[in-house]
Amino acid sequence: MADYTFTRTLDADLAAAEERATAALQDEGFGILTEIDVQATLKKKIDVDVPGYKILGACNPALAHQAMQAEPRIGVMLPCNVILRDLGDGRTEVAAVDPVASMAAVENAGLGEVATEVRERLQRVVAAL
Repeated sequence: MADYTFTRTLDADLAAAEERATAALQDEGFGILTEIDVQATLKKKIDVDVPGYKILGACNPALAHQAMQAEPRIGVMLPCNVILRDLGDGRTEVAAVDPVASMAAVENAGLGEVATEVRERLQRVVAAL
């Protein structure tokens, strides 16, 4: 199975990991468009208890615009998701989507160039944590 994320485990609780991830994303030109608290949503909707889990919808506006110019329907795959998953014992897994892997089905050379740029930035984000 091909890997589709860049992942790192931090010795930090979920809140601290989110702060670090958000700052690292900002350093690479990404903002957070959406934040989904999966733990709270599952508790509210189906009364299930799960460890802390958040999905951050990250977007670099300039690169998103380039992608949309190359492939107008690419919005179905945006924004780039970054997850924060509480592993317990004060550790949090942070994983960012690999846009090259997620967009492999779209045969468009112009999009591939943008996906590669986003991939490099997200790799630097995860490495900086």
